Amino acid sequence: MSSHAGRVALVTGAGRGIGRAIADSHAAAGAAVAYLDHDRELAETAAREAVAKGWQAVGLSADVADYEAVVEACRKVTDAFGPVDILVNNAGISPKTGADGRRSPAWEMSPEEFRRVLDVNLTGAFNCARAVLPGMKAMGRGRIVNQSSVAGKTFCDIVGVHYAASKAALIGFTKHLAGEVGPFGITVNAVAPGRIDTPLMRGTASEANEAARMATPLRRLGSPEDVAATYLFLTSDSASFVTGQVVDVAGGWLMT
Repeated sequence: MSSHAGRVALVTGAGRGIGRAIADSHAAAGAAVAYLDHDRELAETAAREAVAKGWQAVGLSADVADYEAVVEACRKVTDAFGPVDILVNNAGISPKTGADGRRSPAWEMSPEEFRRVLDVNLTGAFNCARAVLPGMKAMGRGRIVNQSSVAGKTFCDIVGVHYAASKAALIGFTKHLAGEVGPFGITVNAVAPGRIDTPLMRGTASEANEAARMATPLRRLGSPEDVAATYLFLTSDSASFVTGQVVDVAGGWLMT
């Protein structure tokens, strides 16, 4: 039997990149997967391609920063597959300035940009967790995995202060939430990727990505599938006694 058969997963930011790889890996493992993305076309295309492979999937669109939109999306998932027992909070943004993919320093960053990154990366994770936790509590089981970053643990010149702050906050969010919901059979963990070859990464200056590759002991950038494999473990029965943890998937880059 497939490792995730009978499970219902909601993956945010699932239209492309790491989120798409996470959603695909769970669908391939037998879970019914909701591919949620702010870009409706990306979400529906990803889900349609999953269904064509014989997987259970649905594509949904919502801005995770909008709580009511998240609640409505979760209702659609429940109607289609049943209550969510796996939540992957992957959706995130990291705005860059100009064609060279540089981040704005704090003294040039607009308050609106700072607020939007926190709204999506941090509040979005809360909104999704808030929407699914009552159902998980009722079932007496659940897996929540949050997308942090090595940039949330140490200085990383590639990203802006808003992104680093949001990813650091997600680590605190993960550990506290794990303590709150553990008695209900729900685990909460985080993954901290390094430089992963995604469309988001390609928006960064190429020399910065090459410098990160050379600073990585394994001398390569990670792939979305490298990250997805860790998520698949953390949402599996094999990780039933793992909670409140932050797992680096970074090839040794920025070891902390």
